[in-house]
Amino acid sequence: MAKISQEPFSDRIVRLESKAREVRIHIIDMIYKAQSGHPGGALSAADILTALYFDQMQVDPKNPLWAKRDRFILSKGHACPVLYACLALKGYFPMKELDTLRKFNSILQGHPVKQKTPGVDMTTGSLGHGLSIGLGMALNGRIAEEDYFTYVLIGDGELDEGQNWEAAASAAKFGLNHLVAIIDRNRLQMDGFTDDIMPMNSIADKFRAFNWDVLEMDGHSMHDIVLTLEKARLARGNKPVCIVANTIKGKGVSYMENVRQWHGQAPNEQEFALAMEELGGTNS
Repeated sequence: MAKISQEPFSDRIVRLESKAREVRIHIIDMIYKAQSGHPGGALSAADILTALYFDQMQVDPKNPLWAKRDRFILSKGHACPVLYACLALKGYFPMKELDTLRKFNSILQGHPVKQKTPGVDMTTGSLGHGLSIGLGMALNGRIAEEDYFTYVLIGDGELDEGQNWEAAASAAKFGLNHLVAIIDRNRLQMDGFTDDIMPMNSIADKFRAFNWDVLEMDGHSMHDIVLTLEKARLARGNKPVCIVANTIKGKGVSYMENVRQWHGQAPNEQEFALAMEELGGTNS
């Protein structure tokens, strides 16, 4: 069972920053080898998932279905390379499986599939459903008198889907204080900038209006991420928690940052080599 680390805070941050860089290397490597996938949104979420899986969440890779584990739902399922990298590095399955992304008979499909991949708590891909599923998981935890947390990572473009707001209202109504929604606020979706497609104005204010506790953080500052996630776990009121994470799509690879085309495009040989150079990886 994983427990929140007791190592000195500064050492934790250095360790997690190094791990996040490793996660990014694997994201680029597996998408390049598959010549298919969604690097932009995977890279924007890399620091957040690293902090969750390697510092905050209580999970057991040897027992993926442990009843007391914290749950994680990647609502923006197309960003699954970041989840797969974390699960492999955590020990849920052999690292060599990352080379099989999106291949026939692979356990790592183009969107997470619970029945195929150890450590995946819910099949996702149809955008807008993750928060509703997380609501159900959190409600089950209350009924079963379990103390686990349910985390849902949601793309900001995904908030165009109305079902999110039905779930937000219900979660507040039931006072699900072990439900944490994390908004990956990278301001880009497949068709362009989110403010051009469907302006959301202040997402934080919207969730406050739905009676959630709301926190905001720099989604690429490991220091800020860890402190904010800890604050969310310590909240003991009767409200669910929303964390608005300000991020950059494609973060970590200069030519991908804030470029819409890298929502769902694999790098070619030259682009792969440049990404590996920037991330400190090796061409494999």
